[in-house]
Amino acid sequence: MTIYIGKQGGPVVPMRLLVCSTEDNASVNIRDSLLSSGGWSRSGELEGAPVHYKGEMAMITVPRLHLYCDNIDLEAEEVLGRRPSEVVFLSRHKAASGQRSLTVHPIGNWGAAEYGGRERALVPAAPHLMTSLLRQLKKEAAGLDFEITFEVTHHGPYLATPTLFIEIGSSEATWGSIDAAGAIARALQNVEVASCPTAMGIGGGHYAPRFTEASLGKRISFGHMLPNYAIDLGDLANLGEKVRRGMEGSGAQVAYIHRKSMKRSEATAVAKVVADLGYDTVDSSDLEDLV
Repeated sequence: MTIYIGKQGGPVVPMRLLVCSTEDNASVNIRDSLLSSGGWSRSGELEGAPVHYKGEMAMITVPRLHLYCDNIDLEAEEVLGRRPSEVVFLSRHKAASGQRSLTVHPIGNWGAAEYGGRERALVPAAPHLMTSLLRQLKKEAAGLDFEITFEVTHHGPYLATPTLFIEIGSSEATWGSIDAAGAIARALQNVEVASCPTAMGIGGGHYAPRFTEASLGKRISFGHMLPNYAIDLGDLANLGEKVRRGMEGSGAQVAYIHRKSMKRSEATAVAKVVADLGYDTVDSSDLEDLV
């Protein structure tokens, strides 16, 4: 664990901030599952709700949807006495398919800000925590009828701190699942964060099964993920800007291109954009197996 030096010269252990929304029943169930595990203390309030602490985690509850919690990291800093090192939003996930899923994903907008945040602005990713949580969820949800998957980068709010969403999907029938909430609560408390080579994912669809598969079997940590629907090969300058923002916002050394989701000519064009920015590309054959 990295130790930072505080304003008074003493060591400061990084704090992970969990955010619950009372407008989201899945979020409340995850919070309540966390609290029922025991070992939490209370100190102070934020927006009229108590702040809970356990180990390196702090948890707050807000009376509005997560999408509109811009700068909640700065607001929480006033109560916590220090800036959180990472922010995790506890949330539901909605999809027309109703697919039973537990998801994690980075946030930000590749284009218009239709669901919170800022237009064409990414929030710093938390690749090691996010990928480690995906792996831990796979363990904690064993036996449950839920798919474990990444989603690509999408929606708000806007923060300056590395952030991710962890969610129960994908309909009212599953949002109230206590078993799913319990699996997420256990994952958040049992996760051991592994530092692996960091990549930006490029290509594929919204649920990023290729990046999920790679993360579950290989030593890699994914940050931002740019899906095919946000790629316009007719505007390479714009694509280059998206890749640059995604790489920098992930702290990534390489890009992982889902080549099978594109035509060969398209994958070649994307790889050239990555190379022109000074980055390398990898695929699963380049990665070490996860032990």
